[in-house]
Amino acid sequence: MISVRSVFKEYGSISVLERVSLEIDSGCFCTIVGASGCGKSTFLKMLLGQEKPSRGEILLDGDLLPAEPTAERGIVFQKYSVFPHLTVLGNLLLTAGLKSSPLLGRVFGTAHRTAKTEAQEMLARVGLADRAHLYPSQLSGGMQQRLAIAQALMNKPRVLLLDEPFGALDPGIRAEMHDLTLELWREHDMTIFMVTHDISEAFKLGTRLIAFDKVRRDPHDASAYGATITYDLPLDPADPQGQADAMEELIPISEEE
Repeated sequence: MISVRSVFKEYGSISVLERVSLEIDSGCFCTIVGASGCGKSTFLKMLLGQEKPSRGEILLDGDLLPAEPTAERGIVFQKYSVFPHLTVLGNLLLTAGLKSSPLLGRVFGTAHRTAKTEAQEMLARVGLADRAHLYPSQLSGGMQQRLAIAQALMNKPRVLLLDEPFGALDPGIRAEMHDLTLELWREHDMTIFMVTHDISEAFKLGTRLIAFDKVRRDPHDASAYGATITYDLPLDPADPQGQADAMEELIPISEEE
């Protein structure tokens, strides 16, 4: 579904990523780990279309990835990316409106009734049906993240990009969000890329784990070389010992520099 072919990303003289190549099948849950500053979020932005490779190419279904974000690719950030001036329901209706009418951000008549029904069903799916009238500031952190995920799913994306979406949540809420994410992934048959600093989270959720790290370093210029893929592991819950061995090997590169 997605082909990443010898991609480099540079900002002037600063090299962030180099020689990144990857083939991802539809339906994969790909977790991404690596030290801080090694280009994980930049890689997500290129998959979204927010950033362009400096060299190389990214293909979606054999065609070059559209130069701008599209509805088939949704993203959820660690900081809750919802509109504070709109209610919970209003956030989802705006998402539906922007898809149908990018200039007005609204739908009318039958289209509005359909969008409202779909929004209410999505809120019920993420456990927010009884909070549709509230504003984001009236929700807990976990509920705000549920809303952000619901907002991303309103456009029924084929690809969902998650940039450390659970990093600010306490352990109990994080476990609930893990279960919800896995349920929605199976239900909507999405391909997911998730950046995380938590190795155990990466192994718990992913069907494939990608690790970024720098293999070339210049002691006089830290930005001379970019990171690339150093591990690409299929994850098999049926092999707990293999998972444990791989986790132990990967822990050092996931720690912050």
